[in-house]
Amino acid sequence: MKRFIFACSVFFVLACSGRSFEVPPVPENPQPPVQPEPALREGDLRADGDTERTYDLIVGSGYNYETPDTSNDHSAAPFQHIRQSWDEELQRHVFDFYIHIDIDDDRGKPNITDRQRNEIKTDGRSPASMVGQQGERMLFRWKFRLPEGMKTTQQFCHVHQIKGIDNAAGTADVSMPLITFTARTLSNGKRQLQVIYVPPTGAGGGNRYLARADLDDFLGEWVEAEERIECAEEGSYRLSIRRLRDGRELLAVPSTPLAMWRDGTTGMRPKWGIYRSFGKQGALKPDLRDEILKFADFEVKKQVQ
Repeated sequence: MKRFIFACSVFFVLACSGRSFEVPPVPENPQPPVQPEPALREGDLRADGDTERTYDLIVGSGYNYETPDTSNDHSAAPFQHIRQSWDEELQRHVFDFYIHIDIDDDRGKPNITDRQRNEIKTDGRSPASMVGQQGERMLFRWKFRLPEGMKTTQQFCHVHQIKGIDNAAGTADVSMPLITFTARTLSNGKRQLQVIYVPPTGAGGGNRYLARADLDDFLGEWVEAEERIECAEEGSYRLSIRRLRDGRELLAVPSTPLAMWRDGTTGMRPKWGIYRSFGKQGALKPDLRDEILKFADFEVKKQVQ
């Protein structure tokens, strides 16, 4: 009975939360029972099928989260924005990141009214092995699936970032990420997944496009990303994203010398999820919709020099 009541309440919230959101159909066959994962290495985060304890799993694995669970209409009925589901293609549980265009905001901050986010990250509370210090090399690996029919605009829609962690005085050069994966519509109507680098402010800032690929190649497809960075003023960056269905490399950045450190930062860290603009006073909301982005098998670790 409790499960029935929970399912009905979830359906009601979803049905009312956005004009284009589609409730995922109930699987014809029940999901496999939750199985205990084997002991994971520090820095690994894998879905275990226990949706109600998803946030506990994230934090217990050394990560943190920023979700709009109580924003706007959700304040009366909080909505869990990171859930879990069984994926038939991967044959394992995965993380579902929800975003509602007409409700969700950016961490409930009243001065930020043109964007929304639902992300996980490492931060200053993560184990030392999950945060890059100056001179260290880091490996980030994960799987993700952008939804079929995903809507984008000419403004930003980040699904991954690498940023610095601010210092106690709040003076570090961390206002802009070093790396973003951005899903974007171009002025000619074409759509791309872009890998963008922003140099440290002292180096002049400004976007540098490291790689671009047709967004349609990613929609509805599971892909695996492997990213390697050297956290240094004279550091480096390397990336490969392969489609799991056929092993095709959809996007790559060969090892490239880059300044991968920011003044005053206490470490470099990754973020994943969806962080997008909906325009001033919601001007872009009619061009966007509710989405569910899927992620799986996060891995963060330091590499031996």
